[in-house]
Amino acid sequence: MTSIKKADIMAALQTDILRLQGFKPVNSLAVDMGLGHIKDAFPNATFPLGAVHEFVSTKTEDAAATGGFMAGLLSSLLGTSGAALWISASRTLFPPALKSFGIHPDRFIFVDLQKEKDVIWAMDEALKCGALAAVVGEMQEISFTASRRLQLAVEQSQVTGFILRNHYRQLNTTACVSRWKITSLPSEPVDDLPGIGFPTWRVELLRIRNGRSGVWDMQWRDGKLLPVYKSLSQVPEQQQKTG
Repeated sequence: MTSIKKADIMAALQTDILRLQGFKPVNSLAVDMGLGHIKDAFPNATFPLGAVHEFVSTKTEDAAATGGFMAGLLSSLLGTSGAALWISASRTLFPPALKSFGIHPDRFIFVDLQKEKDVIWAMDEALKCGALAAVVGEMQEISFTASRRLQLAVEQSQVTGFILRNHYRQLNTTACVSRWKITSLPSEPVDDLPGIGFPTWRVELLRIRNGRSGVWDMQWRDGKLLPVYKSLSQVPEQQQKTG
């Protein structure tokens, strides 16, 4: 058996395994999420769309950082015509701030509910609507069973779901394909003035199905997510020449 045939067989097996794990091929897989070298941590080096991603935070400032990082992802996901839902019982997002990430607030439908259990129900129903590009749900707790229902919903509709678990009480197992933790980092000073530079975050991919975890420092600059390099030696040679 030639090496080419072996590679083809391995690629087919990998595709079958990913499909069984919930990574089904969709047209939107071609979307560039602007994550740079972080994408190497994902299966097939592609951010999983048509899946549910979980973001966890314990402090208010980390919840704000998480919202900013997610807005960077959603900016790429929504493109020029996509629409999304943001569902919560205690919304932490300030809609006009979305403009800083290239998103007009009217691209979102904000659903503010009274009870967290209603948020989970509404998110389950919204994720079944294939006309949406993404659905975001803010909640403290979610059971494995509830998260499994959400994952089954997106496997049918191919909508991408984001769960924001702010001030969670117990970090339990869920059926989400990934778990992230985003914390804020000091921005670079501008004209010796601290705190007014580009938003900067420490991005921790705690768990990714069929991928590998990692930690990266990222920054929102020039309308996209970019890595933060601590020294010139870390900057790719091509960027050194163009920079």
